[in-house]
Amino acid sequence: MLAKALLNLDLVVYSLDPNFDPNIIIRERANEILQRNILRSVEPNNLLSSVVDLKEFVEKLPPRVNKILDAAGNNDLRFKVDAIDEKVVLEGLQKVANRITLGLVVAALIVGAAMLMRVETSFRIFGYPGLAMIFFLLAAAAGLVLVFSILFYDEKRRKKH
Repeated sequence: MLAKALLNLDLVVYSLDPNFDPNIIIRERANEILQRNILRSVEPNNLLSSVVDLKEFVEKLPPRVNKILDAAGNNDLRFKVDAIDEKVVLEGLQKVANRITLGLVVAALIVGAAMLMRVETSFRIFGYPGLAMIFFLLAAAAGLVLVFSILFYDEKRRKKH
C-alpha cells in the first residue's frame, strides 16, 4: 500500500510539474538528512545507553578471553557448526534416483509393449499380442506400485519426522 501511495504521489508531482526530478532533490538533501540522523544518535539519552552497554562488555571481556585461551591451551576449543545432515540428503537423493530409474523402466516397458503390438502372433491376451500385453501389464503394475509407494510410504515417513 505504501509503494502504491508513493507511486501515485510520484504521478501527482509529475502532473503538477513535468520538469521536476525528485532524485535530484533527494541527492541535494541527503547530506542534511544524514547529519540530522547522526545528531539524533549522539543525543545524551542514546549516548548514555551505548556507554552502559560498552561498560558491561568491557567488564565481561577478561573472563571471556581467559576461558577462550584456557580452552585453546587445553585443546578443548570447539566450534559448533549447524550444517546439513549428509546422510538424510544422500537417502533422499537415492530415493529420487531409484524412482527416476523405475520410471524409465516403466516407460521402456510401455514403449516396448507398444512396438510389440504390431507383431502378429498366435498367442493373444484380450485380443492383443500376448507378449506385448504382458509387458504392458507389467508396466502398469510397476507404475501402480510406484504411485502407492509415493502416496502411502512417504506420508508415513513425513508424519514420523
